[in-house]
Amino acid sequence: MTHAPHRGPGPDGRAVLLLAGLADLAVSTAGSALGAVRGLLRRSDAADLARDAECELAARGRLVLDRYASAPPAHLELLARHTLTRRPPAGDDV
Repeated sequence: MTHAPHRGPGPDGRAVLLLAGLADLAVSTAGSALGAVRGLLRRSDAADLARDAECELAARGRLVLDRYASAPPAHLELLARHTLTRRPPAGDDV
C-alpha cells in the first residue's frame, strides 16, 4: 500500500482556514478593544479624555485636508518670502 505525499488542504480548505484565522483575530481584537473601553469608562476623567480625543481627531483631520486638499506653495515663492524676511530694512546701512 503506497501513500500519496501530503500536500496540505486544497483551495477550499485553505479558504476555510484563512477565514477561521481572520474570525479569531477579529474576536480577540474586539475583546481587547472592549476591555480598553470598559477601563476608560471607569475613569473619572472620561469626559476630559473624550474632549482631548475629539481635539486630536480634529487636528489630524485638518492636517490631512491641508496635505491633500491644497497644492503646496511654489518653491521659488517660498525662497522669495524667506529672502524678504532676512533682508534688513531699506533705511538701515550696515
